[in-house]
Amino acid sequence: MKCFIIAMQKEAQPLIEAMQNPTEKTVHGKTVYGGTLFGSPTHIVVCGIGKVNAACGAQYAISELKADELVNIGVAGGLNDSVQIGEIYSIERAVQYDFDLTELNGTAIGTLDECKENYLPLSVDGDFPARRLATGDRFNDSTADYELLTDTLNADIRDMEGGAIAQVCMHAKIKFSAYKIISDMAKSGSTSEQYFKNLELCFNSLKNNLKRVVKL
Repeated sequence: MKCFIIAMQKEAQPLIEAMQNPTEKTVHGKTVYGGTLFGSPTHIVVCGIGKVNAACGAQYAISELKADELVNIGVAGGLNDSVQIGEIYSIERAVQYDFDLTELNGTAIGTLDECKENYLPLSVDGDFPARRLATGDRFNDSTADYELLTDTLNADIRDMEGGAIAQVCMHAKIKFSAYKIISDMAKSGSTSEQYFKNLELCFNSLKNNLKRVVKL
């Protein structure tokens, strides 16, 4: 069964509205929806913002809901001109840019202790342009972060959940895919102002492409 891990209720709403006979329950502070989406049974876990929330939601979906495939959908920030506001991108690789064992292991930024490379691969289907994602527990306009994300990691998009879910799925050995809708662009003014301004555009883009994204 495919299960969707989504940070915020408003990001999950287009999927919930498309569900038939949805059920709702709260588990460990997270809202879990069950039902049929485009003819297939599925679940949606609204996990909350950030890496720990995302990892907890992913593990619950695997251990308790018996999901054998996870999908993360959400808005995210663009880092270069390979992405555009309101467009949807498939994630081909993800890294946690706030994970640093450089001084301990001599490895590149984002390299997990159990890994040799910093980027983790995701499943990509080819329906949307593929880009690289950097995940961290920060929402800001930091110049230092921007330089790390672009100059060091060569990331195209930044978010706060995808890389953590990728780590969980790597250990569980299950398929993981992610789709990000660009809500703001680095170096184009206030990130938060862009985010609030473009949310409706992003959600309309998701609604218009929902069948292509969920693939049930």
